[in-house]
Amino acid sequence: MKQGTLYIVSAPSGAGKTSLLKALIESDDGIRVSVSHTTRPMRPGEADGRDYHFVEKPAFLQMVESGGFLEHAEVFGNFYGTSEAGVRELLGQGCDVVLEIDWQGARQVRRRFPEAVSLFVLPPTPEDLRRRLNARGQDDAAVIEGRMRQARSEMEHYSEYDYLIVNDRFEQALDELRAIVVSQRLLQPRQAQEQQERLASLLA
Repeated sequence: MKQGTLYIVSAPSGAGKTSLLKALIESDDGIRVSVSHTTRPMRPGEADGRDYHFVEKPAFLQMVESGGFLEHAEVFGNFYGTSEAGVRELLGQGCDVVLEIDWQGARQVRRRFPEAVSLFVLPPTPEDLRRRLNARGQDDAAVIEGRMRQARSEMEHYSEYDYLIVNDRFEQALDELRAIVVSQRLLQPRQAQEQQERLASLLA
């Protein structure tokens, strides 16, 4: 059975990675976003099991203790984690899997999955990032400033990633994201695995 590819996608809050990944998933049946666990409160429009698995802090820490997470981190006072069993199950079914995580989680995942393909999404300018954060209408000025400082800190780690995508024009950024996925599927080892019968016929 073919094995899926694991993708790590990181970006500062407001860079638009969630919108890009949503559009990618809607147009490609072969790729899934891993649904993380989190202790943060549910936001308007979110659903448990779709956006995140929302859990209380004691339950989250129990999963950490039992080794249930592929990676976990604390961000803005809340905990986030990725179920290792869930990721491995999807990869084993031949699905490509996307982990939407920060640079700290990316480091943890690379230690367990050195073959993972990593992408970092950048905003075009600091002004655009601030405008996007303000447009959400969910945070006050102090929180926005904190997110801007955090964004600069996160973007310092761009060099740890395989690919960089600048989300200036959404459709162009989406095309670039799709191109990376397609190129990975066309790599010789994966194609040789998926095209075994064809190759055997051609080389007979």
